[in-house]
Parts: sequence; C-alpha cells; structure tokens
Amino acid sequence: MSAAVSASFAGLPGWDLSDLYPSPDGPELARDLDAVEADAAAFSKAYAGCLADLAPAGFARALAEYERLNEVLSRILSYAQLRHATAVTDPEVARFQQNIGERATTISQKALFFTLELNRASDERIALWQTDSFTARYAPWIAQVRAFRAHQLSDEAENLLHEREVVGRAAWNRLYDETLAAMRFPFDGAELTMTEAFDKLSDSDRAVRAEAGRVIAGVLRDNARVLTLVTNVLAKDKQIDDDRRGYARPVSSRNLANQVEDEVVDALAAAVRDAYPRLSHRYYALKAKWLGLPKLTHTDRNAPLPGDDGKRYAWGEAVKTVLSAYGAFSPALADLARPFFDNPWIDVPVRPGKASGAFAHPTVPSAHPYLMLNYLGRSRDVMTLAHELGHGVHQRLAAAQGHLLCDTPLTLAETASVFGEMLTFRSVLDATTDPKGRRILLAGKIEDMLNTVVRQTAFHMFESRVHAERRSGEIPAERLGDIWLEVQSESLGPAFAFDDDYRVFWSYIPHFIHVPFYVYAYAFGDCLVNALYGVYRSGHPGFAEKYLEMLRAGGSKTHRELLAPFGLDASDPGFWSIGLDVVAGLIDELEALEPET
Repeated sequence: MSAAVSASFAGLPGWDLSDLYPSPDGPELARDLDAVEADAAAFSKAYAGCLADLAPAGFARALAEYERLNEVLSRILSYAQLRHATAVTDPEVARFQQNIGERATTISQKALFFTLELNRASDERIALWQTDSFTARYAPWIAQVRAFRAHQLSDEAENLLHEREVVGRAAWNRLYDETLAAMRFPFDGAELTMTEAFDKLSDSDRAVRAEAGRVIAGVLRDNARVLTLVTNVLAKDKQIDDDRRGYARPVSSRNLANQVEDEVVDALAAAVRDAYPRLSHRYYALKAKWLGLPKLTHTDRNAPLPGDDGKRYAWGEAVKTVLSAYGAFSPALADLARPFFDNPWIDVPVRPGKASGAFAHPTVPSAHPYLMLNYLGRSRDVMTLAHELGHGVHQRLAAAQGHLLCDTPLTLAETASVFGEMLTFRSVLDATTDPKGRRILLAGKIEDMLNTVVRQTAFHMFESRVHAERRSGEIPAERLGDIWLEVQSESLGPAFAFDDDYRVFWSYIPHFIHVPFYVYAYAFGDCLVNALYGVYRSGHPGFAEKYLEMLRAGGSKTHRELLAPFGLDASDPGFWSIGLDVVAGLIDELEALEPET
C-alpha cells in the first residue's frame, strides 16, 4: 500500500475489550476466575454421578448452573482470544492466552460430567426432565448434545482428551497462527504483512501482481516445513479421534454438529462441481479475453478488469454504504448494526502482528460481539464489512436465546453475513447508472460469489482428499501441492495455467487448521442466500420480519424449521440449482456487456 493510501486510512477505529474485562491483570478477571473455579467444584460435588436421579426441578437447577458456568468461562476465554488476535506475535499476550486456556480447561473439566451423564440418561428420563418448563426450552440443545451419544467415549477417555486439548490441537493451532502472523513479505523495499502482500494480488499492474505472487510463494515455501507438519499432525489427530468415536468419514462429525446429513453436503458438493463449466470456467475464460491474455495465472484471478479505477473507499464511506443498504431493507436491522460503529466494537486497521483475515466473535450474551477486519479500502473490503456486520447482527439477535442456545449451526451461520453482502451489493449496483461502473460491480460480485461457492467447494475437496490420504501416512509438502493444483485446476478451469509458485498456497488457509470441514458452510450459505434473496425480491409478504425472526432463533431450531416460512428446503435435491442458477444468470448478464476500450 502506498504512503498516500496508507495515510488516508490513518486513525481507523480499534476495539476496546473493557466490556469484557478492564485489563488482563485487573481484579475483575482474577475474581471471576477464582469464583468460577470454586463454583465448578461445588457443581461437581452436588451433581456428578447422580444426574439421572434428579427430579425435573433439580435437573432444571443443574442445567441453569451449567449454563451460567459456561458463560463465565466463555467471557474469560473470549477476552484472551480477542487480545491475541490483534497481537499474535506478542509473547506476553500469547503467554496470557495460553495460561487462561490451561486454567479454563482445568475448571471446565469439573463440569464435563454433565454432558456425559446427560447422554447416558434414558429417553424416558429426558422426557421426564422436560416436563419442567425451564428445561423444555432447552430441548433443542439437549437433542444436539445427545446426537453425539453413539460417538461418546468412556468418562476417563473424555476427561483425558479434554485435559490434553491445550497441549494438543490448541497448541498446534497457536503455532500455526504465530507462524503466519510473524511472516513478512519483502516487496519494493518494504516488509509487508500477509494482508498487505495479498492486497497486491488485486493491483491493476500485472507485473506488480506477478512479483507479489512470487514473494508470497517464497515466504510460504520458507515456512513449508512447519506448515506441513502442523497439517499432518492435526489430520492424524482427527483420524485417531474419528476412529475411536466411530465416525464414518472425516466430514461426518462436522455434519453432525451442523445438524445436516452427509448426503446433503455430498449433494451440495456434487452440484457445485457439476456447475464448474457454466460458472467459474465460463467466467474466467471471459475474464482472460477481456484482459487480453491467452491464459490466466493464479495472480490474475483477482485482477481488476479493464476500466476499473481501483477506487478506495474511506472508512466513513464504507460504513455509510453498508448501513444505508441494511436500513433500506429493514430499519430495525440498521439499528442493530449501528452500535458497532457508535462503540469501540470493531478493530479495523492492518497492523504488524495482527491476525490476517476478518471475523465476528460473539463473545457471550451478557456482553456483545466484536468484529475484526483488515481494512484497506477496496470494494471487497466494503463487502467484508457487510459480511462480518451480518454475523454481528445475527449474534446480537440470537443472544436472547441464552448461552447454550445462541450458537447457530454452521449451515445457517453464514446466512446473515452473505445476505448482508447481497443487500450492500444490490444497493451499490442500483445506485450506479454508468454502464462501465455497473460492469465492474457486476464482475466483482460474480468473483466474490465464485470465491464463496466454487473456491470453498474446491477447498472442501482438498480437505477431503488430504484427510483420506493421511490415513496411509504422512503427506509431504510436494504431494499436498499436487492435490492443491489438481482441485484448483478442476474448479477454475482451462483458462488458467498454474506455475509451481501456486503449489504452496494451500498452506495459508486457516480454516483447514482451526475448523476442519468448515469451508462448505460458505457454499451452503451462499446458495441458500441466493434462494432466500430470490424469495425477498419476489415480494414475499412480511419477509423482513420473518428474516429477523429466523436470526433470533439462533440454535433453537434446525435449518429445515428456519427455512420453512420461506418455502425453502435445503434437503430438496433441486434446492442447490436455485442458488447456482443465480450465479449463472449474473454471468449471462455480464457476458452481454463488452468493456469499453
């Protein structure tokens, strides 16, 4: 980023975490840690080993206390995680997070018996407990816990796995995060962060993009030994856990948590892969022609089209754009979004040591969500703001369900975010009358949708192949590169010619490490939102109110129950074609436009 551009984004807002805790060494945090530890010990003494003997009123009291303990621990952990996200390479911040994680594990282990004994209870006992009105409200949470009954290990094994988490998977995650955050990319005399280096891949100058690709590949290659080790260890760790628990496939545990059948996810992946030729293959052939290139390289994938002036949006302009789009759909939605800007709930600027990417963290219902961005002012950054703000609004609405019921299954977790993007895009497009401007906006939206549907499905296929192949032994970096190039070639199509530099780009995708098999949720959410947006545009009566009600439900309903008021059913084999047809239709519209020369 040039000095002039950098200066225009000086003074961007950062978050203030004091709504969680005033400081890491303050009395408030120490008091909560000591209190929740004592309360967890008392909870265990009162209920461990005798849960099945409780009358309905007694179980309701135990459930309420279990929820309270978990919310206090989640507040503490959220504080540590959010501090770490903006200072990943700070050893003191990392040490604080590790120490908090270790102590929280020790405390939460005292309450682990609750879900283990809940799963051993008979269906008759569950029915009896749910005669109490308080417990009855938690029936969806209880059902989701008990969905894992067949995969539960012995109490001794579950306790051991829980205790070792902080020095197992969590430690490998930390190593991965710190490795990426510490990377610096030498470019034009400067040392760029990962966010700044990847921003160069959207530069209008092809030579700049090519050099950025070369530099990124070089740094990733220098770190390939560690990144390959982390990938192999965690894939093996998952295999051991899946085998012990009796999951049919590596993706099955994620699907069970998402309350969606393996067959539905398979149908989604198959539908997207079948659509590659009419979506990504067709679009990128069109892009190559407009760029005047016989073949695209991977550094051309996000290249601006001819006529794109590379406009940068000032932060205030981005906020106004997104809030205006939200408000045009529903004033109530904008009212829910506005506090993120009126209060220090968003961390916006790019900084050395800050985690790359963007996220919305729900924290706990008694507080509020926090959003993290790495804002550089591109139109994609505006859409990222709309996306993460959608998550934030969703999390605020669902908080009323309480700590145990507010989490939304991943199959619907991307709904509000992608819908927020769509509202913002349509608002900007409708306000643009210049044909060239409309073409640029349309192409940008298509690329975002391809990144969400096609690219994330390719990521899913990469994960599936890596986890399957890991069962036969450790996978070398070279072989991981082979798999990566194969799935990318299949998904992006013959318009691309990939070089060896692209072989190592699998290694910077954090979802593979942090949340295995999360990525299909993006494709699920995008196709779902396309269908949902079509219902909205058709003039469905009371749509906005029904939409907000869907978000309020959090995890209290399944995706089938939530989509039913809109006449949609994701288990219908033809459902995915609705969303994919929307993307194809946008490409049809773009194909009819010729760029100005």
